Amino acid sequence: MCGIAGYLGSTPNPNICLNKMAEAINHRGPDNLGNWVDESEGIGFAHARLSILDLSSAGHQPMHSVSKNFVMIFNGEIYNHLVLRSELDSINQRNWYGHSDTETLLAAIEEWGLSRTLKKAKGMFAIALWDKSNKNLSLACDRVGEKPIYYGWVNNQFVFASELKAIKKFPEFKNSIDRSSLALFLRLNSIPAPYSIYKDIYKVEPGQIISLEAGSKKFKKHNFWSIEKVYNKGNMNQFSFSSSEAVNKLENVLSNAVSSQMLSDVPLGAFLSGGIDSSTVVALMQSFSDEKVNTFTIGFNAKEFDEAKHAGMVAKHLGTNHFEKYVTEDDALDVIPKIPYIYDEPFADSSQIPTYLVSKFAKQKVTVALSGDAGDELFGGYNRYIYGKKMFNKVAKAPVFIKKLMSQTILSMTEEKWDSILRGLTNNRFTNVGHKLHKVSNVLSSKSIRDLHFKLVSQIYNPSDWLINAKEYETLLNDDTERFEELNSVEQMMAYDLITYLPTDILTKVDRAAMSVSLETRIPFLDPEVIEFSASLPLEFKIRNGVTKWALREVLYKHVPKDLIERPKMGFAVPLAEWLRGPLKDWAESLLDEKRLHQEGFFNVEFVRDKWLEHISGKQNWSHQLWNVLMFQAWLENN
Repeated sequence: MCGIAGYLGSTPNPNICLNKMAEAINHRGPDNLGNWVDESEGIGFAHARLSILDLSSAGHQPMHSVSKNFVMIFNGEIYNHLVLRSELDSINQRNWYGHSDTETLLAAIEEWGLSRTLKKAKGMFAIALWDKSNKNLSLACDRVGEKPIYYGWVNNQFVFASELKAIKKFPEFKNSIDRSSLALFLRLNSIPAPYSIYKDIYKVEPGQIISLEAGSKKFKKHNFWSIEKVYNKGNMNQFSFSSSEAVNKLENVLSNAVSSQMLSDVPLGAFLSGGIDSSTVVALMQSFSDEKVNTFTIGFNAKEFDEAKHAGMVAKHLGTNHFEKYVTEDDALDVIPKIPYIYDEPFADSSQIPTYLVSKFAKQKVTVALSGDAGDELFGGYNRYIYGKKMFNKVAKAPVFIKKLMSQTILSMTEEKWDSILRGLTNNRFTNVGHKLHKVSNVLSSKSIRDLHFKLVSQIYNPSDWLINAKEYETLLNDDTERFEELNSVEQMMAYDLITYLPTDILTKVDRAAMSVSLETRIPFLDPEVIEFSASLPLEFKIRNGVTKWALREVLYKHVPKDLIERPKMGFAVPLAEWLRGPLKDWAESLLDEKRLHQEGFFNVEFVRDKWLEHISGKQNWSHQLWNVLMFQAWLENN
């Protein structure tokens, strides 16, 4: 795993500039720094390397192709690169310099071109490629957006990097904050590609190649892979076998993905929450390994947020080399001042805190960790997939006054009051019930399933109420383009989560948290064959009789007893509401100071202050919405 940066244009003292850019993202690759400059063409590359495959100098970047026509910097892993090498050798026997996947990619690009190579490659990546003969720079992002790459214009010069930190080191960076992106951030907790928090700076979208010729100001964009096409193809060629055949096929596809991602020249392990997804990944890892797999879990003293004991039982059954650490409230709170630096641009999924803590803990023992992310999006894990359609069908035909009455009834009690009542009635089976009910109250007016889904994934429904002079950009969630038309309503929600929530929130969270401590994370569920199989798997194998991830559970039950797994979904949450009224109150008050908000000029001061005062008084729980505001304020203070 690595950090990449560079420019196309001109800059005084290019090597000094590139060194500063690389040093800004040194946490992504602390093992080795490398620069390459061609002043005659006005291009420079910088690379910060975290050595995973081929630890020798043969893996050093920037790397030149054998013909010297291509220069590349690469962040990521290509899990099938040895297969690609074999295919290349069958065409023309090569004398390989080392055994890095970077060298494999360059040879493949010379043979097949960039787009065809990336279609063949299984992995996660952000790539910058300079074609000397055509004087063309290409930037590419992997299929689903695991690895970030920003690009855009600074003082009329084209720049790119893994993180904004590096771009901001380019001379005369003065790009202003994009208020439309800020509105998206308030709604979604993060900023979706292609947008960034700064004007004229963008993100390469998943499965996309962006090309720019020297001297040009116009990009060419090309998608080498499309989830839409995968899902539409899968829908047309749906799996038609028995339940047992579906489960066996899923196990086979997942096994191949897991085994391929265990390739490493450095210590490797896995995150283990004890939930379905991470437990499945670990179970398959252990089945392939002659040695005990290293697994890592963090625990919390608060029962409603603690999954450590469940993870411990799964680890004991599988026989892993399990490491468990209970973190205190102070441990978690100590992370908060680091968030603006770690996450580079405003990011407000509060599970960012435990994600960082478990990454830091794992890094003490390993350099690579596999995770169970994306299982929910691919196999129907979120509760909204079960309740969303039911909710819409029940309320769609209801008179407007009934919907209004239902909403008023829900909002008549605070989230905490609902939690208190329902906790007793459900014997503590569910968490954050009040917050979820309040979300329901805001979606009762949904006009379609897509509209319902958009509201369910929105943290703040009307960012314009909170902000001054900010109009949201359209996104994949709310534009006029009809996608996934051939899928039923639940499958549509899953597909939209895969192309929006997953890369924008989940993958960003994991990448920045892990890379801040120089830990590489890998996600077997995002293997292209797993995604393609999921697309062809009928909904009945994903959600059956109200049970989420049915087929995935059946795979797991071959390795782990059912009673160790069956429990309500918890998530990776922290007690935000209580923290903001307690240990974080002074910190939040400083960031939300009335005079300060007026001077900065981004927020509707009276509106924000009202929400803050309502929250700390206990009148209402605005913790999730206020966290978005606070994360922007903290970021602004440090940037």
